[in-house]
Amino acid sequence: MMRKSIIIALAAFATMTAKAQTLPVYLDESRPIEERIDDALQRMTLDEKIAVIHAQSKFSSPGVRRLGLPDFWTDDGPHGVRPDVLWDEWVQAGHTNDSCVAFPALTCLAATWNPQMSRIYGESLAEEALYRDKDMILGPGVNINRTPLGGRNFEYMGEDPYLASRMVVPYIQGMQSKGIAACVKHYALNNDETYRHQVNVIVDDRALHEIYLPAFRAAVTEGHAWGIMGAYNLYKNQHNCHNAILLNQILKRDWQYDGVVVSDWGGCHDTDEAIQNGLDMEFGTWTDGLTMGATNAYDNYHLALAYKRLIEEGKYTERELNDKVRRVLRLFFRTTMNRNRGYGFLCSEAHYEAARRIADEGIVLLQNNNGLLPLRLDGTKKVLVVGENAIKMMTVGGGSSSLKVQHEILPLDALQAVCAQAHATCDYARGYVGDTVQSYNNVTVGRSIAESRSAEVLRAEAVEKAKAADYVIIFGGLNKSNHQDCEGFDREQYGLPYGQDELVEALAAVNKHVVFVNISGNAVAMPWKDKVGAIVQGWFIGSESGHALCDVLTGRANPSGKLPFTWWQTLNDVPAHRLGTFPGTWRAAHDIIDETYAESIFVGYRGVDRYKVRPTFAFGHGLSYTTFEIGKVTADKKTMTSGETITFTIPVRNTGSVAGAEVVQLYVRDVKSSLPRPEKELKGFQKVYLQPGESQEVSITIDKSALSYYDDGKGQWVAEPGQFEALIGNSSDHLTSKVKFELK
Repeated sequence: MMRKSIIIALAAFATMTAKAQTLPVYLDESRPIEERIDDALQRMTLDEKIAVIHAQSKFSSPGVRRLGLPDFWTDDGPHGVRPDVLWDEWVQAGHTNDSCVAFPALTCLAATWNPQMSRIYGESLAEEALYRDKDMILGPGVNINRTPLGGRNFEYMGEDPYLASRMVVPYIQGMQSKGIAACVKHYALNNDETYRHQVNVIVDDRALHEIYLPAFRAAVTEGHAWGIMGAYNLYKNQHNCHNAILLNQILKRDWQYDGVVVSDWGGCHDTDEAIQNGLDMEFGTWTDGLTMGATNAYDNYHLALAYKRLIEEGKYTERELNDKVRRVLRLFFRTTMNRNRGYGFLCSEAHYEAARRIADEGIVLLQNNNGLLPLRLDGTKKVLVVGENAIKMMTVGGGSSSLKVQHEILPLDALQAVCAQAHATCDYARGYVGDTVQSYNNVTVGRSIAESRSAEVLRAEAVEKAKAADYVIIFGGLNKSNHQDCEGFDREQYGLPYGQDELVEALAAVNKHVVFVNISGNAVAMPWKDKVGAIVQGWFIGSESGHALCDVLTGRANPSGKLPFTWWQTLNDVPAHRLGTFPGTWRAAHDIIDETYAESIFVGYRGVDRYKVRPTFAFGHGLSYTTFEIGKVTADKKTMTSGETITFTIPVRNTGSVAGAEVVQLYVRDVKSSLPRPEKELKGFQKVYLQPGESQEVSITIDKSALSYYDDGKGQWVAEPGQFEALIGNSSDHLTSKVKFELK
């Protein structure tokens, strides 16, 4: 042991001596990063500079081999590390060590209303990425849920810019603390999937700055994200992967962003715009790899030989190029050249525990009539599980977030195990057939769920079994097939697919103890809501889905999730549909769809108040197996100036019989404004855990920014002096306390 210690010490001393004598500045980690960037940049040739700003394979870009800078590897998230594909094809590489833990989709993470869960999420995902030798995870996503038909809403954090902002920052910080770059996406206004390459968004500046940009701004100015991914869509007739206003003006000038802008795969369309308008790294252009008839199709990218020729011809100097390369080098020194990065863990017990804990906190109990839940299981109870989503794997499919998991616990398997432990019986009936495919992109997993019986036969079987059951638990909702919750496709209807409404109605007619577990990343129409006893929003929650759903159904976990979006009754209640602006109008001559965001800032619950509609479930809604009392709120002052803060103290007490968590929500109302403002806006929240009978005081502090709106005439944020109200409660439609104050 002593000999080994001496050898280590001598080796360390020799390394230090060598560094002091011969180490170039760019390799000396004791030097500031900006000095290292300057040194590396002046050593690079034009060809090396061009090489590092575009891809060399599906998911990698080259380093600088001559200087010892490694290749840079990205991979899809944001819910787990995607399985490896071949160098130039969208075909699985066939590795046996690229399985992963699937974490809950980001809608579930947002539903926890707990920034601590975001930090754990980011750290855990980064550790899996480290083990897989990845340098950047393509996530998280923070686009706003504008319509429940959005096919990719499940990858985002809901409808409210403040909630998304508070949840995205710790995710980024947790991930980057491990030396893995976050790449926040899709910047910006990316709210359509079916025509995502062609939608030209027409939106007023107030909505842009108040609704669609705040989460990205927080990711940059607070989370200090090292990567931002441009979006496929257009804004002001310019694609967002090279958009002068979004990238040069807002992101890099106004927010002082020092990271890289990465194109979405295939999102770059024009060489001059890519050079001039803020794109730093080009990926996925002509994503058919090496079938372009060239020796190396990657050399044909806009930021490759085409760019080099324009420099050699004198149209451009290396000024723009050097800025891009500086940003890429900064990314290298933060990731691949960071010698202090760990080695990571893959599929560890801690990661499964994190996935389950996040899911437990994010599952939302929407309805619980007569205390039907939690299930009371014993040797006399008969449980009937119904529905395809009880046996269908949801970690596979849905687009780029599809994963190859080490395991996924299915709801039926988990419930049967729990029932067996309680000596209760657990039967199953299919009830309906949706999509029996259990594979995506050459990843094939799970049992066969093929079914040849007709819908009528399946429904009749379920109804007959339901007559004798003590509990009927339906696992329905959406899946990750095309036109469900899926990249590249928006939903075509708000109602449930596959005849599920008829199934629920039939089961509710013969059994009063029906629980509907909705598996989705979006709201759905529920015309039968008042006919079932309990409704649970189960999201897409990854590897531990069955365990987590059983935790909540049986009371092992007391549900504490809150909706991160409004659950509309009908599609016509949604402002974007009410005003007839989705999915836009074709401009045939240019093959472009102009989509006007006519609802402006009145998205989600802001639109509920504006148009006086009644949602099925409100933003921020979520029940518990215990009860809470929010007491009289006090403020530390009655007036504040623009440089001050105001703190609200909110007493909360668990008045029930079991431990649980409540989310205290604070909304601000501007009593009188020179411009139209929402009736209220979320500006603070805190999750508090309490034992039965326990009380705690929650403090929420706001400053002038919570009172401000974006004045599009002045082009700046404004907080007008006057009267304001703080509205406090546990959902946007249940605000039980009000405190008036004044901004001087």
